[in-house]
Amino acid sequence: MKEFLKAAAAVKPSKRQLDWYELGSYAFVHFSPNTYTDREWGLGDEDEKIFNPVRLDCDQWVEAIKSAGMKGMVLTAKHHDGFCLWPSKYTEHSVKNCPLDIDVVKEASEACRRGGIKFGFYLSPWDRNNKLYGTPEYNDYFCNQLTELLTGYGEIFYVWFDNACGEGPNGKKQVYDFPRYIELIRKYQPNAVIFNDFGPDIRWCGNEAGVARHSEWAVVPKELCFYSDVQTGPAPMSDEGDLSFMYNTDQEIGTLPIIMYSKGLTFTPAEINMSIRPGWFWHEQEEPHSLERLFRTYITSWGANACMHLNLPPNRDGLIDERDVKRLKEFGELIKKEFGTPIPCQIEKSEDGSLTQPEYKIHLEEVRKDVKYIIIREDIAQGQRIESFKIMADFGSGNQYPIYQGTTVGNRKVCMLQDPFALQNPLIDDRRFPGFKDLTIKVTSARDEVCLKSVELF
Repeated sequence: MKEFLKAAAAVKPSKRQLDWYELGSYAFVHFSPNTYTDREWGLGDEDEKIFNPVRLDCDQWVEAIKSAGMKGMVLTAKHHDGFCLWPSKYTEHSVKNCPLDIDVVKEASEACRRGGIKFGFYLSPWDRNNKLYGTPEYNDYFCNQLTELLTGYGEIFYVWFDNACGEGPNGKKQVYDFPRYIELIRKYQPNAVIFNDFGPDIRWCGNEAGVARHSEWAVVPKELCFYSDVQTGPAPMSDEGDLSFMYNTDQEIGTLPIIMYSKGLTFTPAEINMSIRPGWFWHEQEEPHSLERLFRTYITSWGANACMHLNLPPNRDGLIDERDVKRLKEFGELIKKEFGTPIPCQIEKSEDGSLTQPEYKIHLEEVRKDVKYIIIREDIAQGQRIESFKIMADFGSGNQYPIYQGTTVGNRKVCMLQDPFALQNPLIDDRRFPGFKDLTIKVTSARDEVCLKSVELF
């Protein structure tokens, strides 16, 4: 058992995964004939001439993305309708038959480079237009288009796949050759991270509403992420059951009671994705979500061992809606306000504790009542190890009270501090939050020696 815990603690990310973590947040851009038909899923028979973004300005997209602190863009180069935002030589259902002489993929990729952010794309495996869909030949068609995107638009940081698999024009469903797609990406863009429900680099969080799990592990069973590299042998109870039931919608994925049944573990972290509006494509009557909802999702993605992928749909002119631009600016300003300037403090590892239950003492220069967050980071390059921890405050009485209790840490955990007296009955307890000068972070459970990267207060 102990040896398995050490093996689980040693499951490590690749360099491309570490680079992905450092992005923190990036944008999705859904743009297609759906923008003009007011649909979410196109039928594949739309007239190409309907796509007519007469004021297309990808630099405006990038400016809006950067205002929210996001560091990349993932463009829907092709959605389920099969319409291609670049002039693919393998289909007529593309921008080459729209009224404008444009290559949206080129415009977007060049705007990203001018703006200093990274560029990636989403290529839908489902294609409701192509007649080959549902046959082995369709995988050749898909790989040809994938190669066009991988080789014609400079460095790609992200290739995003979903597993949508409906019927094509012939009424058949397709068997996707994801190993072949992955091999192509590794050949032409070896530094690109690949998103898919089942790995190899990043997995789906299980919903499209920006809702995170209570504990987000990057170390997960190979039964879930079977396209990812397996880094351990079987767990102690692997012969006592199976994990064939697992899917990304499960709430318990990387916790100890689950991984004990695994045949092996992978490092495959989750992306938390959502749209700034109710829909993924632009609909005039929709409004952006509240600033509070966006910030809450940021805390539970960027701040909970994941990254945030926020969709921004351009309108029919080819611009990000001004309502969304305003909300993005507010979002970026709030992030800077909350996390722009760390509070000075001294941090030292206590002699108390052990390798798997260490304590860290935090000393502030003065008593403060305005500390709202503590951000803890593990050295994720060594593996994800912390299973539970708590933060205690000394309010000057010599006693310590819990102001946060949490589970996983991983790459980053934003701890929103809580007044331990807030729920006390005022009729029997008249204590009020007095502020503090000294804190203790106590790791209560870890799979191996804890390796913290940093602790910051805001």
